[in-house]
Amino acid sequence: MWVVSEKQLQQWADEAEAGYDVAVLERRGRGRPRRGAEPMQVVAVRLTAKELDALDGAAARKDMSRSEAIRAALAHFAA
Repeated sequence: MWVVSEKQLQQWADEAEAGYDVAVLERRGRGRPRRGAEPMQVVAVRLTAKELDALDGAAARKDMSRSEAIRAALAHFAA
């Protein structure tokens, strides 16, 4: 459950009453940021808990997300 404070509600109300910059709202977009011009596909991969821990550890050491680490590993493998 998500609890919103009275202070946060007031900030949102003040922002709405002041009006929104439409140009800024239109630039935002929805969903995840695009990685390129082509549509991407989601590929499911099954990993053991040990493999997943190793992947997450390697990603953390390189300051990468899990997805970035998988893409880097695949690029290295395919090279």
